[in-house]
Amino acid sequence: MNRFPLLSPSPAPVRPVVLCLSGHDPSGGAGLQADIEALIAQGCHAAPVVTALTVQDTVNVQDFRVLDRAWVLAQAEAIIADLPIAAIKLGMLGSLEMVETVVEIVQGLPGVPLVCDPVLRAGGGGALGKDEVGYAIREHLLPLCHIATPNLPEARILAELPEGSADECAARLLAHCEHLLITGGHGDERDIHNRLYSRDGQRAEFACVRLPGSYHGSGCTLASALAGRLALGQDLPGAVKSALDYTWRTLRDAEQPGRGQYVPRRLPLN
Repeated sequence: MNRFPLLSPSPAPVRPVVLCLSGHDPSGGAGLQADIEALIAQGCHAAPVVTALTVQDTVNVQDFRVLDRAWVLAQAEAIIADLPIAAIKLGMLGSLEMVETVVEIVQGLPGVPLVCDPVLRAGGGGALGKDEVGYAIREHLLPLCHIATPNLPEARILAELPEGSADECAARLLAHCEHLLITGGHGDERDIHNRLYSRDGQRAEFACVRLPGSYHGSGCTLASALAGRLALGQDLPGAVKSALDYTWRTLRDAEQPGRGQYVPRRLPLN
């Protein structure tokens, strides 16, 4: 008889699971691949549900196709039945029907922090949904989210203020969501100013040095990192700062694999 019976190894700690609903970018710069890499870097597990397929590269988006509602629901239901969801990250939806589909999914996960990145334009400027999709996101998804992370051009679309400042857009959008992070970098200012607004009147500003170049997937990277920090239990201001610092580092170390924008380096080199 073996005097020293074999012991089962202790199970590894389960990483927090973040449900990601977004589009697929075949260039690997943005979309679900960006979500997966950014969440791995935070110590989380990404559960990606594909909402749309795109034809794009690092230069721009040429076309996209939103998936059938039933397929997206089936993906999400399978994951939710199997994995404990600690946070949700939304990216490209692309159609009014997909907004409605995602609302249904999110309503089935009450209390789970939701980070909404209202993806309406690709980094190269191409549209990833009509403006009416933005209005549907504003009316139906922002009230369900913990925080939305539009850049200033997206915030202007959502707020219907074509020339509005970040403060002016926030004043309108906080009627729809509790917290709002409007990211900078789309003007010619020397430093980038990212502004966090809360419905209770609190606000914070995070500045960083502008880096040279144009980047593909920076918004996806930020929103996913933020969802990961919230899934880990970090408070919102700390999570925002951690996600912004991480995103800046990925841009500092970015590479240019194609003919277009730089792609953030979200994972360290071996």
